[in-house]
Amino acid sequence: MTDDHWHAPLRHIKGGSLSGDTGQTSGMRRLEAISGKTVGSSKVWMGETHVAPATNSGDHHHGEAETAIYVKSGHPVFVFADGDEEIRLETGPGDYVFVPPFVPHREENPGEEPAVVIIARSSQEGIVVNLPSLWPDQGQERS
Repeated sequence: MTDDHWHAPLRHIKGGSLSGDTGQTSGMRRLEAISGKTVGSSKVWMGETHVAPATNSGDHHHGEAETAIYVKSGHPVFVFADGDEEIRLETGPGDYVFVPPFVPHREENPGEEPAVVIIARSSQEGIVVNLPSLWPDQGQERS
């Protein structure tokens, strides 16, 4: 990488060359496209997540990173806790979801087709903290 910002190269990542070598959560598959590891980014991580039909991911959060999600296909449901209640955001293609830092959540795919979402995070790494629950104080494992 060069310090000459006027002459730094653009990077092209082909859709078929995304890497699965990033933090993972049960029930879903994350693929990394743009990161500090793949292109030398310093402020952004971008990739996609696939959730098979009739599958739920494990509960997790993304540390200090803000996460923006664009629903490419399927009808994923994003679940988070509000007090003692689970809140469910039912989405479809073309929808966007914002996940604030440290908010435990999970993705569910109750449909009959795979759900694919495009993800952008305010970090150069794919931070994933897997949790046993949406509620705090029940332990956590960072991957």
